[in-house]
Amino acid sequence: MLHFNLGNMSEINKKLLIMGNSAIARGDYQTFLSICSDDTVWEFVGDRTLRGKAEVRAYMAGSYLTPPVFKVSHLIAEGEMLTAVGEISLLGRDGKWTEYHYCDVWEFRDGLLETLRAFVVEKIK
Repeated sequence: MLHFNLGNMSEINKKLLIMGNSAIARGDYQTFLSICSDDTVWEFVGDRTLRGKAEVRAYMAGSYLTPPVFKVSHLIAEGEMLTAVGEISLLGRDGKWTEYHYCDVWEFRDGLLETLRAFVVEKIK
């Protein structure tokens, strides 16, 4: 059994998200889902809310036609909260890439990604 010093939880959570993002970038969505709680909730502010792994899996299948490209500029952590700020590019059904700015606010529970509040805005060209 792993035991962590609570003073290091922020760094552990950062490493877990980096590992998860790397899995998504490889197209390994199942590995990413393995670090999410079964009852994970993803709120895309102003758009939609996904509840549970099945809805997140369906979202990934429909939105990530090819693995997205991440550029994380900041990871800010405190306790069980982690904020990731950066850019993400998604390939659309029209074959064109669209770039977005994002700010993801994650909350962890029992070492897993439990809730996400995602603020996503298309970049102005």
